[in-house]
Amino acid sequence: METPAIAPESATASAAKPLATGTSGARQLTLVLGGARSGKSHYAEQLASDHAGITGGPVTYIATARQDPALADQELEVRIALHRARRPVDWRLVEEPVRLADALYANARHDGCILVDCMTLWMNNLLFPDGRSYPDHGVITPPDAFTEEIESLLAALPTLPGHVILVSNEIGFGVVPMGAITRFYVDELGRLNQKLAAAADRVRLLVAGIPVPVKGADPAC
Repeated sequence: METPAIAPESATASAAKPLATGTSGARQLTLVLGGARSGKSHYAEQLASDHAGITGGPVTYIATARQDPALADQELEVRIALHRARRPVDWRLVEEPVRLADALYANARHDGCILVDCMTLWMNNLLFPDGRSYPDHGVITPPDAFTEEIESLLAALPTLPGHVILVSNEIGFGVVPMGAITRFYVDELGRLNQKLAAAADRVRLLVAGIPVPVKGADPAC
Protein backbone atom coordinates (compact mmCIF):
# COMPACT_ATOMS: atom_id res chain seq x y z
CA MET A 1 0.00 0.00 0.00
CA GLU A 2 1.32 3.41 -0.88
CA THR A 3 1.98 5.52 2.18
CA PRO A 4 -0.24 8.58 2.49
CA ALA A 5 2.65 10.75 3.55
CA ILE A 6 3.30 13.59 1.16
CA ALA A 7 6.49 15.59 1.52
CA PRO A 8 6.42 19.40 1.52
CA GLU A 9 6.31 20.96 -1.91
CA SER A 10 9.66 21.78 -3.53
CA ALA A 11 8.43 22.96 -6.90
CA THR A 12 10.67 25.23 -8.86
CA ALA A 13 8.01 26.37 -11.31
CA SER A 14 7.95 30.11 -11.78
CA ALA A 15 4.65 31.13 -10.22
CA ALA A 16 3.09 34.49 -10.97
CA LYS A 17 4.36 36.94 -8.38
CA PRO A 18 1.74 37.52 -5.66
CA LEU A 19 0.46 40.97 -4.93
CA ALA A 20 1.35 42.65 -1.67
CA THR A 21 -0.22 41.09 1.37
CA GLY A 22 -1.48 44.15 3.15
CA THR A 23 -0.43 46.50 5.90
CA SER A 24 1.14 45.84 9.27
CA GLY A 25 -1.16 44.53 11.99
CA ALA A 26 -3.97 43.26 9.75
CA ARG A 27 -5.15 39.77 10.67
CA GLN A 28 -5.06 37.58 7.58
CA LEU A 29 -5.35 33.88 6.83
CA THR A 30 -4.35 32.53 3.44
CA LEU A 31 -4.71 28.91 2.31
CA VAL A 32 -2.54 27.77 -0.60
CA LEU A 33 -3.61 24.48 -2.20
CA GLY A 34 -2.17 22.44 -5.04
CA GLY A 35 -1.07 19.05 -6.22
CA ALA A 36 2.42 17.63 -6.11
CA ARG A 37 4.99 19.88 -7.85
CA SER A 38 2.30 22.50 -8.51
CA GLY A 39 4.39 25.40 -7.16
CA LYS A 40 2.34 25.96 -4.01
CA SER A 41 5.28 26.18 -1.60
CA HIS A 42 7.17 28.57 -3.85
CA TYR A 43 4.08 30.78 -4.16
CA ALA A 44 3.49 30.75 -0.40
CA GLU A 45 7.12 31.73 0.19
CA GLN A 46 6.68 34.67 -2.20
CA LEU A 47 3.61 35.77 -0.24
CA ALA A 48 5.58 35.69 3.00
CA SER A 49 8.50 37.60 1.45
CA ASP A 50 6.16 40.27 0.09
CA HIS A 51 4.53 40.66 3.49
CA ALA A 52 7.90 41.09 5.19
CA GLY A 53 8.98 43.58 2.53
CA ILE A 54 5.95 45.78 3.18
CA THR A 55 5.61 45.52 6.96
CA GLY A 56 9.23 44.98 7.94
CA GLY A 57 7.98 42.32 10.32
CA PRO A 58 9.47 38.88 10.91
CA VAL A 59 8.64 35.67 9.05
CA THR A 60 8.41 32.40 10.95
CA TYR A 61 8.49 29.20 8.92
CA ILE A 62 6.81 26.29 10.71
CA ALA A 63 7.95 23.00 9.19
CA THR A 64 5.76 19.99 9.92
CA ALA A 65 8.07 17.38 8.38
CA ARG A 66 9.13 14.77 10.89
CA GLN A 67 12.66 13.41 10.52
CA ASP A 68 13.23 10.13 12.29
CA PRO A 69 16.95 9.84 13.10
CA ALA A 70 16.57 6.07 13.23
CA LEU A 71 15.35 5.91 9.62
CA ALA A 72 17.39 7.04 6.63
CA ASP A 73 15.09 8.85 4.20
CA GLN A 74 17.37 10.42 1.60
CA GLU A 75 14.48 11.66 -0.54
CA LEU A 76 12.96 13.59 2.37
CA GLU A 77 16.37 14.93 3.35
CA VAL A 78 16.93 16.27 -0.17
CA ARG A 79 13.54 17.98 -0.23
CA ILE A 80 14.11 19.56 3.17
CA ALA A 81 17.54 20.76 2.04
CA LEU A 82 15.99 22.40 -1.03
CA HIS A 83 13.48 24.23 1.15
CA ARG A 84 16.20 25.42 3.49
CA ALA A 85 18.34 26.69 0.63
CA ARG A 86 15.41 28.63 -0.81
CA ARG A 87 14.34 30.37 2.39
CA PRO A 88 15.80 33.79 3.29
CA VAL A 89 18.40 33.53 6.03
CA ASP A 90 16.53 35.91 8.34
CA TRP A 91 13.41 33.73 8.50
CA ARG A 92 12.96 31.95 11.80
CA LEU A 93 12.51 28.20 11.60
CA VAL A 94 10.26 26.26 13.97
CA GLU A 95 9.99 22.49 13.55
CA GLU A 96 6.69 21.22 14.94
CA PRO A 97 5.27 17.96 13.56
CA VAL A 98 2.23 17.65 15.87
CA ARG A 99 1.33 20.55 18.19
CA LEU A 100 0.66 23.07 15.47
CA ALA A 101 -1.83 25.23 17.39
CA ASP A 102 0.68 25.68 20.22
CA ALA A 103 3.39 26.69 17.74
CA LEU A 104 1.08 29.24 16.13
CA TYR A 105 0.10 30.77 19.47
CA ALA A 106 3.76 31.02 20.46
CA ASN A 107 4.93 32.74 17.26
CA ALA A 108 2.05 34.88 15.96
CA ARG A 109 2.70 38.63 16.01
CA HIS A 110 0.69 41.61 14.79
CA ASP A 111 3.48 42.69 12.43
CA GLY A 112 4.62 39.17 11.56
CA CYS A 113 3.91 36.42 9.08
CA ILE A 114 3.81 32.68 9.75
CA LEU A 115 4.14 30.17 6.93
CA VAL A 116 3.13 26.57 7.69
CA ASP A 117 4.37 23.96 5.22
CA CYS A 118 2.55 21.69 5.14
CA MET A 119 -0.83 20.58 6.49
CA THR A 120 -0.54 17.36 4.51
CA LEU A 121 2.45 16.09 6.46
CA TRP A 122 0.96 17.37 9.70
CA MET A 123 -2.12 15.19 9.25
CA ASN A 124 0.11 12.24 8.41
CA ASN A 125 2.01 12.79 11.67
CA LEU A 126 -1.25 12.84 13.62
CA LEU A 127 -2.31 9.54 12.11
CA PHE A 128 0.98 7.69 12.53
CA PRO A 129 2.51 8.50 15.92
CA ASP A 130 5.27 6.13 17.00
CA GLY A 131 4.84 3.83 14.01
CA ARG A 132 1.13 3.20 14.57
CA SER A 133 -0.38 0.77 12.05
CA TYR A 134 -3.92 0.22 10.76
CA PRO A 135 -5.83 -2.68 9.20
CA ASP A 136 -6.17 -2.87 5.42
CA HIS A 137 -9.94 -3.16 5.74
CA GLY A 138 -12.64 -1.97 8.10
CA VAL A 139 -13.26 1.13 10.16
CA ILE A 140 -10.27 3.33 10.94
CA THR A 141 -10.02 4.68 14.48
CA PRO A 142 -7.38 7.43 14.70
CA PRO A 143 -5.56 8.39 17.91
CA ASP A 144 -7.32 10.79 20.26
CA ALA A 145 -4.73 13.43 19.42
CA PHE A 146 -5.90 13.38 15.80
CA THR A 147 -9.23 15.04 16.64
CA GLU A 148 -7.86 17.08 19.52
CA GLU A 149 -5.09 18.74 17.51
CA ILE A 150 -7.35 19.53 14.55
CA GLU A 151 -9.95 21.10 16.85
CA SER A 152 -7.22 23.11 18.60
CA LEU A 153 -5.94 24.39 15.26
CA LEU A 154 -9.39 25.43 14.03
CA ALA A 155 -10.03 27.22 17.32
CA ALA A 156 -6.69 29.03 17.15
CA LEU A 157 -6.82 30.33 13.58
CA PRO A 158 -9.48 33.06 14.06
CA THR A 159 -7.62 34.48 17.07
CA LEU A 160 -4.11 34.78 15.65
CA PRO A 161 -2.70 38.23 14.85
CA GLY A 162 -0.66 38.98 11.75
CA HIS A 163 -0.66 36.96 8.53
CA VAL A 164 -0.82 33.17 8.61
CA ILE A 165 -0.21 31.22 5.39
CA LEU A 166 -1.10 27.52 5.31
CA VAL A 167 0.09 25.18 2.55
CA SER A 168 -1.85 21.98 1.86
CA ASN A 169 -2.09 19.37 -0.87
CA GLU A 170 -5.22 18.83 -2.92
CA ILE A 171 -5.15 15.07 -3.37
CA GLY A 172 -8.81 14.29 -4.07
CA PHE A 173 -8.75 14.69 -7.85
CA GLY A 174 -7.57 11.16 -8.59
CA VAL A 175 -9.01 7.68 -8.31
CA VAL A 176 -10.33 6.25 -5.05
CA PRO A 177 -7.23 4.80 -3.33
CA MET A 178 -6.88 1.21 -2.19
CA GLY A 179 -6.57 0.45 1.51
CA ALA A 180 -8.78 1.68 4.33
CA ILE A 181 -6.20 3.97 5.94
CA THR A 182 -5.32 5.65 2.64
CA ARG A 183 -8.99 6.30 1.89
CA PHE A 184 -9.44 7.64 5.42
CA TYR A 185 -6.45 9.93 4.97
CA VAL A 186 -7.67 11.33 1.66
CA ASP A 187 -11.16 11.90 3.05
CA GLU A 188 -9.96 13.56 6.24
CA LEU A 189 -7.49 15.83 4.44
CA GLY A 190 -10.29 16.91 2.13
CA ARG A 191 -12.49 17.71 5.14
CA LEU A 192 -9.65 19.62 6.81
CA ASN A 193 -9.03 21.64 3.65
CA GLN A 194 -12.72 22.56 3.52
CA LYS A 195 -12.62 23.83 7.10
CA LEU A 196 -9.41 25.75 6.52
CA ALA A 197 -10.86 27.31 3.37
CA ALA A 198 -14.00 28.36 5.23
CA ALA A 199 -11.86 30.10 7.86
CA ALA A 200 -9.47 31.69 5.34
CA ASP A 201 -9.67 35.20 3.95
CA ARG A 202 -8.07 34.01 0.71
CA VAL A 203 -7.68 30.64 -0.98
CA ARG A 204 -5.42 30.08 -3.98
CA LEU A 205 -5.17 26.85 -5.98
CA LEU A 206 -1.83 26.38 -7.75
CA VAL A 207 -2.11 24.76 -11.17
CA ALA A 208 1.15 24.25 -13.09
CA GLY A 209 2.74 27.09 -11.14
CA ILE A 210 -0.17 29.51 -11.71
CA PRO A 211 -2.23 30.71 -8.71
CA VAL A 212 -5.95 30.44 -9.45
CA PRO A 213 -8.19 32.56 -7.17
CA VAL A 214 -10.72 30.42 -5.31
CA LYS A 215 -11.76 32.77 -2.52
CA GLY A 216 -11.04 36.39 -1.65
CA ALA A 217 -9.47 39.22 -3.58
CA ASP A 218 -5.80 40.14 -3.52
CA PRO A 219 -5.33 43.07 -1.11
CA ALA A 220 -4.24 46.46 -2.35
CA CYS A 221 -0.64 47.50 -1.74
